[in-house]
Amino acid sequence: MGREFLDLFEVWADSYDESVEGHDKEYEEVFRHYSRILDEVAERSTGHVIEFGVGTGNLTGRLLDKGLKVTGIEPSPAMRKIAEAKLDGKTLILDGDFLAFPEVEKPFTLVSTYAFHHLTDEEKRQAVALYGKLLPNGGKIVFADTMYESAEAFKNAIDQAKEKGFHNLAADLQREYYTTIPVLRSILEESGFRASFSRCNDFVWVMEGEKI
Repeated sequence: MGREFLDLFEVWADSYDESVEGHDKEYEEVFRHYSRILDEVAERSTGHVIEFGVGTGNLTGRLLDKGLKVTGIEPSPAMRKIAEAKLDGKTLILDGDFLAFPEVEKPFTLVSTYAFHHLTDEEKRQAVALYGKLLPNGGKIVFADTMYESAEAFKNAIDQAKEKGFHNLAADLQREYYTTIPVLRSILEESGFRASFSRCNDFVWVMEGEKI
């Protein structure tokens, strides 16, 4: 359920904001237009929002600035601590993950950025099936994450990272559970969502599923 990566986030928490600002050359393209990506996810959000993988609270702050009610879900104690300090108690941030989280008031939008790849494809399928039961018609999933148009495009991304000497990035792409848009589209549609995808940079797309 993604919790096998918790140790990574306990270590990364203090420097996460520096990474997303583009200070790490290997991940510069992954986080290109980071602020714009968060704004786009926030713009597509309405009603009560559940945010999975709050991290240090960067998207959460934008959602709150929009006047939305937000319930945050974050499994990393170190990340929760930073987010709680940054957000100054403006919203609840609960321990949980994409598949296991406390019962909360019925949401209308589920959001996440840079986190859904911590689940295997089967876990992604289980999560979306759960969301299909949780959301009303018209409710939305809005997730921004690294994904690929095809298995070939995914392989090419790994090869290019190796060619550039980006060994940490290449290892990351092979270690975690990145997937393809056709797989995600199928997962969404089989649980009753209308799926759409929009590209943000060479790695990240916004995936939106509307419950129908």
